Amino acid sequence: MKIGLTALALTLALGFGTAQAQESNDKDAETRAFLSSLRYEDGNIALPDASAHINVKPGFRFLGHDDARRVLEQYWGNPPDDSVLGMLVPDNAGLDSDHSWAVVVTYSDEGYVSDEDANEIDYDAMLKEMKSGTSEENEERKRAGYPSIELVGWAQPPRYDAASKRLHWAKELSFDGEKSHTLNYDIRVLGRSGFISLNAVASMDDLGLVNAGMNQVLPMAEFDAGQRYADFKPGTDKVAAYGLAALVGGGIAAKTGLLAKLGALLLAGKKFIVLIFVALAAFARKLFGGKKDKGSVQ
Repeated sequence: MKIGLTALALTLALGFGTAQAQESNDKDAETRAFLSSLRYEDGNIALPDASAHINVKPGFRFLGHDDARRVLEQYWGNPPDDSVLGMLVPDNAGLDSDHSWAVVVTYSDEGYVSDEDANEIDYDAMLKEMKSGTSEENEERKRAGYPSIELVGWAQPPRYDAASKRLHWAKELSFDGEKSHTLNYDIRVLGRSGFISLNAVASMDDLGLVNAGMNQVLPMAEFDAGQRYADFKPGTDKVAAYGLAALVGGGIAAKTGLLAKLGALLLAGKKFIVLIFVALAAFARKLFGGKKDKGSVQ
């Protein structure tokens, strides 16, 4: 018996649709299994690599080094990064939700970051330089296979709390080909030998949600006794070759000569994070002029 072309096409389409549905079900099951395997913690969590601890408040849960890397690398597709100490995940936005976001915890041992320039920083002028530097690096990003980026502006202008030694700010970014703008929210907690970074990436559509959450996160991380900012010993301890302005504007990239990594949220059917290379070399060169801090101990 011959099967008509229409009937054959319908049969093939039904078979393809069934296969797609089965594949989708398999992926859903795999995702559920992965998420259920994560071991969340709460309370006071030690961060021995940073000589610090994080006091996880209600509304958040903490994933340790191994599970945080599994989420970043296996679930969200990031390159391997052993510097990750953990991840804070809000209760009201699960990792598989449409509004998921998380706070990645890392530590830099670059040394004591002086806050002497705190009252002298012109963040409006800095933003102009950062926009120019980001634009200048777009050709390099394209050659590396990454989309071009526009730094739209501050989503939250930088603020420094001199009493708690905490600096925080947020940037609005636009990635070529993406309708939704990206929110990149940063917190830096200064210590005797370096600083803790708390970095969140989300859609600008979720600014209110993330801003409220990061205000809760802001006081959570603390350095242990003896490693706090006030414990710094001049003439003995290592001093970073940059100040507060460079933490916002890209001084680490200037010091190391490497491209700084910036997390960017992309939406392509499902939510995942990739690491985009972003250089602010033009701004850094103007800020530092290639000079080394005389107080720096290498």
